[in-house]
Amino acid sequence: MVEQPQETREPRTSVELFAGGGGLAMAVHQAGFRPLLFNELNTRACETLVASAKKTLGVDGMVRTDKTRPEPPKPGMPAPLYADDVRKLNMSALEGKVDVLAGGPPCQPFSAGGVAKGDEDKRNMFPAVFKAVREIRPKAVICENVRGLLRPSFADYFQYIQNELRLPFEKRDDEVRWQEHNNHLTSILATLSDDDTDPDHYKVVMVPVNAANYGVPQVRNRVVIVAFRADLGVDVEAFEKYVKTPKFSEDALFRSMRDEDGPYWQRHQVPDHVRERVRARLPRVIKEDDCQPWRTLRDAVQGYGTDVKLPALPTVDLDRLDEKFNFGKEIEVTDHIGWPGARIYKGHTPNELDRPAKTVKAGVHGVPGGESVMLLDTRYRDPQFLDGWTYRHRYMTVRETARVMTFPDEWLGAGPRGEQMRQLGNAVPVVLGEFFANAVADALAAAGH
Repeated sequence: MVEQPQETREPRTSVELFAGGGGLAMAVHQAGFRPLLFNELNTRACETLVASAKKTLGVDGMVRTDKTRPEPPKPGMPAPLYADDVRKLNMSALEGKVDVLAGGPPCQPFSAGGVAKGDEDKRNMFPAVFKAVREIRPKAVICENVRGLLRPSFADYFQYIQNELRLPFEKRDDEVRWQEHNNHLTSILATLSDDDTDPDHYKVVMVPVNAANYGVPQVRNRVVIVAFRADLGVDVEAFEKYVKTPKFSEDALFRSMRDEDGPYWQRHQVPDHVRERVRARLPRVIKEDDCQPWRTLRDAVQGYGTDVKLPALPTVDLDRLDEKFNFGKEIEVTDHIGWPGARIYKGHTPNELDRPAKTVKAGVHGVPGGESVMLLDTRYRDPQFLDGWTYRHRYMTVRETARVMTFPDEWLGAGPRGEQMRQLGNAVPVVLGEFFANAVADALAAAGH
């Protein structure tokens, strides 16, 4: 990729659909794109977007439901938030004015937690994305979704999704089965050459990602789909090579931990027994590479979860969990509140501080135990275990979870704890989204746009 200093870029524009708690929207905004429109249906998520608007999103703080054909805001004005079903919006007033259309269509149709009905599920919002592409004609599209799309049972439909994005103006009639429409699209695609420059066509890159490989302190396997309008002359092969090359690695983390005074231990002062336990479990053979170390849960809690150093979150006093005390008050961060009742049980192993966190999940019936529980550095004698010790554990706070999702501390989740955790579990990690948004901006710039 051709690197271009962000300050030399011309202002770019974006539209965000299915904005949720604002992860991808925030990422695109931080990558230098000026938002023209936000769309989100969920009431609590809209409240979150408004609460976080001033510092992180460029939202005007007003929720609109009065227009179905929104106009782009004037230069210098913040973007409106439309709290309505995206299928009701006519976005034709934005045609030719949008660089990036971004969004994570609801993933429940393709996730194990959402029963995985796929195309049959009414929550499948990919058709709404294609409608928006036809109306807006953006230069590029960024979509994020669950890795469940790569399941063999979804293989044909997932290929159909990509084919529709390549040829969005070949609209499917309601009475036509998707299989028939896919055959039609496939026949057209077979006639196109690699140097196709039709402005009605898009060139698509599909990237399976583990967010940890992009600097997120969390193992989170997802699929990112990026499309560029064919007439722009973007070097799609160079873009694909760049975004598929890991920037962080597990082996680099192991190398930073291997020595007793390694870089990881210089950054974190931990009890000797913790360091010894972690080092004893390192593999005997550690590969060499040019990557940076995976970031860990401890990194996130201590403020090293992103490239911007944050203050360390204060220790949660286990004796005060029942008080719902805000332990972050002393550093002016919200929602760093302890939560009682954490337990460890079969099938739900907790997070370890010196590994990336497990995948933050929304949960159908609340957040599962293991994914929101963390082992601590403190331990007590327990003859039931071979080494004679048991490590204490507790629930992660909302703020710790937000840091694992690489949200800034200014992010304010609306609603009770469970709702805030649901929004975080459904979000795109900000650092992951920003990486792809910057890569798209650089690819457009390299092509002269």
